[in-house]
Amino acid sequence: MANDESNDQGTYVLADQPYERDTRYIETRITRDGGDGYPVEPGRYRLVVSYACPWANRAIIVRRLLGLDRVISMGVCGPTHDKRSWTFDLDPGGVDPVLGIPRLQDAYFARIPGYPKGITVPAIVDERSGAVVTNNFPQITLDFETEWVDFHRPGAPVLYPEDLREEIDAVNAVVYRDVNNGVYRCGFAGSQSAYDAAYDQLFSRLDWLSERLATQRYLVGDTITEADVRLFTTLARFDAVYHGHFKCNREKLSEMPVLWAYARDLYQTPGFGDETDFDHIKRHYYEVHRDLNPAGIVPKGPDLSNWNTPHGRESLGGRPFGDGEPPAPK
Repeated sequence: MANDESNDQGTYVLADQPYERDTRYIETRITRDGGDGYPVEPGRYRLVVSYACPWANRAIIVRRLLGLDRVISMGVCGPTHDKRSWTFDLDPGGVDPVLGIPRLQDAYFARIPGYPKGITVPAIVDERSGAVVTNNFPQITLDFETEWVDFHRPGAPVLYPEDLREEIDAVNAVVYRDVNNGVYRCGFAGSQSAYDAAYDQLFSRLDWLSERLATQRYLVGDTITEADVRLFTTLARFDAVYHGHFKCNREKLSEMPVLWAYARDLYQTPGFGDETDFDHIKRHYYEVHRDLNPAGIVPKGPDLSNWNTPHGRESLGGRPFGDGEPPAPK
């Protein structure tokens, strides 16, 4: 089947080049005033995700923490995809039960015929038209936090407080550059020099984060914010895939005491660990990135049961949900 394009997973490494992420997203926004033509409206939109993807995992977590699962439906793609599109192979008949499509590509084409760029998750689809509204993942969670406030659950945390936004934005910028995208710059580096530079930048930032979090429970302020969500989804994948598959191997996360305790603290917080699927994560990276792992073999290890061990971060104070309360159990 090597010549069947539907089974071609695509190429991720370009020889002799550093990895550059394409960030040309569909930037339409869903807002209270409907300025882009898509007003906030319960029951109108479907968030399409994969639990394998760290960018989609952010939206899954924020939707759950804020209680937006009551007003925004969610379609879940399988952990793998082919060269062109994520697919709904987890659903009966391989078709999303709300959108009625087998491939997320269909919703992109409904918005922009022949859409030439990556078919990415997360994507928000307008259920009325079946067309993608946006795949601009950094803005999706910010809009969940600021534009959908009238539909947050009672007791929802304030994930993007106005008085901390400047600091949150600054932390997010360096974490994205050096960590969230930094692991990909290691894994998809096309030369030794590109890999070395990305590796050094990644672990320098992880050391910086360890110092920051040694004396405070959360990244910004004394409650969970957007900054913690963005860092968590990378840390959750670190030992399972990035350490080995992407050669981010100076240390495992479980060998970095501060970050390991911090990650376990979040994992054990409702809305984080219960929205993390290690099986989907491992299957995606090892089965899809065939230029890194030609046989598609998924490793049996590492043992991930240690995510539920005590973390001791309560001693630093802080209140996970501020004046609010955790979401109801799944």
